[in-house]
Amino acid sequence: MAVPAAFFALFFAYPVVAIVGRGLRPDGQWHVGRLGQVLGDPDVLRVLWFTLWQAGASTALTLALALPGAYVFARFAFPGKQLLRAVLTVPFVLPTVVVGSAFLALLGRGGLLDEWFGVRLDTSVWAILLAHVFLNYAVVLRTVGGLWSQLDPRQEEAARVLGAGRFAAWRRVTLPALAPSVGAAALIVFLFTFTSFGVIQVLGGPRYATLEVEIYRQTAALLDLPVAAVLTLTQFAAVAALLGVHAWSVRRRESALRLVPAEQTARRPSGAGQWTLLWSVLTPTVLLVLTPLAVLVERSLDTPEGYGFGFYRALGSVSDGGTFVVAPVEAIGNSLAYAAVATLIALAVGGLAAAALTRRAGRLVRGFDAMLMLPLGTSAVTVGFGFLIALDEPPLDLRSSWILVPLAQALVGVPFVVRTMLPVLRAVDARLREAAAVLGASPLRAWREVDLPLVRRALLVAAGFAFAVSLGEFGATVFIARPDAPTLPVAVARFLGRAGELNYGQAMALSTLLMLVCAGTLLALERIRTDRSGEF
Repeated sequence: MAVPAAFFALFFAYPVVAIVGRGLRPDGQWHVGRLGQVLGDPDVLRVLWFTLWQAGASTALTLALALPGAYVFARFAFPGKQLLRAVLTVPFVLPTVVVGSAFLALLGRGGLLDEWFGVRLDTSVWAILLAHVFLNYAVVLRTVGGLWSQLDPRQEEAARVLGAGRFAAWRRVTLPALAPSVGAAALIVFLFTFTSFGVIQVLGGPRYATLEVEIYRQTAALLDLPVAAVLTLTQFAAVAALLGVHAWSVRRRESALRLVPAEQTARRPSGAGQWTLLWSVLTPTVLLVLTPLAVLVERSLDTPEGYGFGFYRALGSVSDGGTFVVAPVEAIGNSLAYAAVATLIALAVGGLAAAALTRRAGRLVRGFDAMLMLPLGTSAVTVGFGFLIALDEPPLDLRSSWILVPLAQALVGVPFVVRTMLPVLRAVDARLREAAAVLGASPLRAWREVDLPLVRRALLVAAGFAFAVSLGEFGATVFIARPDAPTLPVAVARFLGRAGELNYGQAMALSTLLMLVCAGTLLALERIRTDRSGEF
């Protein structure tokens, strides 16, 4: 636990505390009264209300659309199921800036709906809600569907034999078993949408702002650190409460159920009713996921001279408008290099943390587990700006160092490494390690000979997820990426922030390239992963 704890203390807690302290102690004295002043501001209350409202609406809409999909993937076996499952997960690992770009191309000015029907939704809350469903559909599909596929259907059949109707059997047998999983999925979706940044930044415009966007505005545009500090504390308190409820629901799910292999529960659809149900769920799902991605690719090829690769070729030269000091195509190499280093850091820190968490040692370990999840719900903007504030003096004068970007990305990657490796490590029989020790193996050799062969695939899956999420990190990177070494998400945001068809087309081209890299990574993971439990 020592190395992960030190890493989080130095590169997470210290920058966050430094930026909050700078805001609430501008003259060396605490100004606690600032909390009431900021939280009593009508504009801040309006932002807080919209943050809560859109997160709740996004969660409800995601559950309504994804739960039927979870049932279909859990109970039906059909051709192309694993490939489709992987494709539906692609949006989850896409950078939020790319998701915003895709829905801007679909719903914005000159988008598909605008051209065909004269309808624009980019200035409405519906674009935000649909983008959030697009992003989080896979959370429900994997979390609920993964558990649903392992519930023994014979329990529900036994209830029907005893006289219960189909709905009554589902309500009394299956629903109580699924409830913790549905609650956990809802909390995760709410957490991700509560801290939404990239989607709101691209699609929200001046009318809509979440706490995360307002923190960015107060920090980067207005330099009002006291307001940003209060908003950060407010967001942190809400996220900590959510993570506490999530941990409780996960513990219930792990301890209350007897599961069977998923391969034993899925059956090929039989009869017109089941085939109709299958296609009525899959068709809108595929349209929801594939349409924005297809429009993104189409817009990247739609140049003023006709369809072609003009926007992609333009990425190889420095623009006259001063958007970049280097050719935008260099962002591809920068992102891949940063993500590779971030993955190595996340594997080292997350692997040690997962090994520590395999020992169920009461409140200390549960608190350690919760700490590892905090970066997913804490303002990435605060972390990024905190890096600049805190890590600017010897012996940690890293403000001009390239390593800042991988460190910020690794903070987001570590929770995915832990959540991927932990179930597999807990499944390793401790008696195997004990037998190796009895035969004379040192702890290091026992780990190499016993644990590593069993968790090798999980380690590769963890590396893939860490790489994908590091590649798309935007909230912190937008502060610390150097102008001569931008990452792909930062480059996309810069292009979208400037007017002109060429800038828009290059944003679409970069977004398409980033989407293809993330999709390729995820499809490779689906081929090597061994478990189907719904863990990311």
